[in-house]
Amino acid sequence: MPTPDYSVDLDLGEPPPELQEYARTHRGEDPNTRLQAIYELRDMIYERGECTPHRMDDEFLIRFLRARNFIPQRAHRLMVNYYQFKEDNPELFENVFPMDLHNIGDASVIAVPPYRDQDGRRLIFFRIGCWDPKAIPIEDLFKGTIMALELGLLEQRTQILGGVALFDLEDIGTQHAWQITPSVAARMVKLLVSSFPASTHAIHIINHSWLFDKIYNIFKPLLNADMRSRIFFHGYDNSSLHKHIHPDHLPERYGGIWPDYSYTIWLESLKKNLRVAKEMIACGYKFREHEICPEVVRQLKEEDIKLS
Repeated sequence: MPTPDYSVDLDLGEPPPELQEYARTHRGEDPNTRLQAIYELRDMIYERGECTPHRMDDEFLIRFLRARNFIPQRAHRLMVNYYQFKEDNPELFENVFPMDLHNIGDASVIAVPPYRDQDGRRLIFFRIGCWDPKAIPIEDLFKGTIMALELGLLEQRTQILGGVALFDLEDIGTQHAWQITPSVAARMVKLLVSSFPASTHAIHIINHSWLFDKIYNIFKPLLNADMRSRIFFHGYDNSSLHKHIHPDHLPERYGGIWPDYSYTIWLESLKKNLRVAKEMIACGYKFREHEICPEVVRQLKEEDIKLS
């Protein structure tokens, strides 16, 4: 069976009309009042002084507004949480070299496929049973997830539609359960719910056993009713998953049509795209010169942008 066409290029253009309409009806993004909301948010940041953003341009601020249905007060709180999360977890943000995260892709623990679901949303897969906690520290899983979110947020499509996460818990054991402490659970919930300008449209849990029930009991008190309503449990039933994500948009292992794609395809694409490299460097990520395409290195140097 031939492999369907796919692309690892990020969609960095303007959203098409149908997405703009979705933004208006589901995100409260009215073209007539968009600038006013941006100005309100910017004024709030200056007046309250609760955080010091590394960017204040419209394009950056709109990410937070879209994540909070264009309510400036809620967008401001999200931004404060975002920078507080960075401050509280410096090990996840300081001296992070994306190319050092190859181990996550090589182990198939995290994957962001180069295709979307039937509604155009980005997907991210976590195969926790593939994770060897002795070989890959849990901090690397956080770093990999954060980087995937940052890349996704470069796409206006993803800002508007949100993303879908699938947690495959096949082969998880006590060595994994021991890693999910209350503090790790709290950090994960902050990342996916309250401290990142990314909207989680749905979380799907598949191939889960009694052990997951114990783990979920740690998370449950941390989730509000809205977030709990977005979590779907499918046991070992692919057909249950297909009610939410069509098989044409899933890998073969879940009854779909696609092969497995490694997280590393995105790391490879980073090497060649000037705009993406600039955005990632602005977020604090670092690169060694030999990790980037020579032409991109040349252009970065011309703009006096340091790789590390």
